Amino acid sequence: MKKLAPSDAESRREGRAGWPVVVRRLADDDDDVSDVTTAAERIAMMWPLAEEAWHLAGRAIPDYDRASTPCRVFRLGERRPDDSDS
Repeated sequence: MKKLAPSDAESRREGRAGWPVVVRRLADDDDDVSDVTTAAERIAMMWPLAEEAWHLAGRAIPDYDRASTPCRVFRLGERRPDDSDS
């Protein structure tokens, strides 16, 4: 990773100072919209976030049918592997 010159780092830091950032605890309930939205509306809200995540990762959104989705099924009580590839 390229190290920034002190002036570049300071300039970037100053640029971020005005970003609208809100820090919340996971236990905060004020983001729960389940009483005022349908499941379909919540999925629709999530889709732009998913698109942006793929874009930021520099990857194309996968294009395959549901039957070809790479996944594993773990039955109730079945021991799961300790690796992160599960």
